[in-house]
Amino acid sequence: MARRKRGNPVHGWVNFDKPLGMTSTQAVAKVRWAHKAQKAGHAGTLDPLATGILPIALGDATKTVPFLVEAKKTYECEIKWGERTTTLDAEGEIIATSDVRPTLAQIEAVLPGFIGEVSQIPPAFSAIKIDGKRAYDLARAGEDVEMKARIVRIDAIEVLEAGASSATVRVKCGKGTYIRSLARDLAFALGTEGHVVKLRRTAVGMFTEARAFSLDAVEELVHKGDVLETLLAVETALDDIPVLAITDDEQFELKQGRVIAPHPTAFAELKTLFRPRMIGDLDASRFVLAKYEGKAIALCDARAGHLRPKRVFNL
Repeated sequence: MARRKRGNPVHGWVNFDKPLGMTSTQAVAKVRWAHKAQKAGHAGTLDPLATGILPIALGDATKTVPFLVEAKKTYECEIKWGERTTTLDAEGEIIATSDVRPTLAQIEAVLPGFIGEVSQIPPAFSAIKIDGKRAYDLARAGEDVEMKARIVRIDAIEVLEAGASSATVRVKCGKGTYIRSLARDLAFALGTEGHVVKLRRTAVGMFTEARAFSLDAVEELVHKGDVLETLLAVETALDDIPVLAITDDEQFELKQGRVIAPHPTAFAELKTLFRPRMIGDLDASRFVLAKYEGKAIALCDARAGHLRPKRVFNL
């Protein structure tokens, strides 16, 4: 006899605005509790000292998390000049200082060198694994952690405000970019030291501040019995995946894990929408979202006139 899952079969995304001091794991637990959901996960960790957009997946929405992890992200961060810390943020101990304070013109002059594909060394205090252990655990234990440089993509950096000892910038970037490392490297390029004193994520793909729910808002909706107002559709994270409307018979076949052959005309139209896309190590350039009567049925790989189900949704 199958073991009954605890909680409700809730499926969808919550655009959560994480407060200061809360870990991403705590945020997921709070949203899962609010919906009494059986399963939950998130798309992209936010440090406790950071605030902002943390998309949280419930139920079958967790099957689409990898697609959102790959999405572009936008941050606003305040950098304090003249001090570098162990953690590259305000939580760490000061380990280097400088009397140099860059001007707005000097900051803007070095920004072009940080746009595009750039090499970046992640902070020692990060969740990256080294020989199976988290880097921050090794660093906290006093071990000398050597982080390897890796290539990240930064699409834009804009100075929002520049004061005598700090600057606030907006950064649009790809996955794996550490804003703390960027702050350190900007400071080095300006001949000084620096660390992040305030960090906010304002967007993850299509998830923005415009329709985000704060912790207080979620708790208030729970109290009113209206928490489902926070729920977005499972396919929200798949907004740029081509959609194909299928028949009743075809949706039945896909739910059984079987391959289907859509009408040749429909398949030909889909091919014009395909574009190169990697989700981790998975080639998703020919992925299609199959829908029946407006409901997401399966995420499929479309090749040689056939749709092969890769993620089937039990909604």
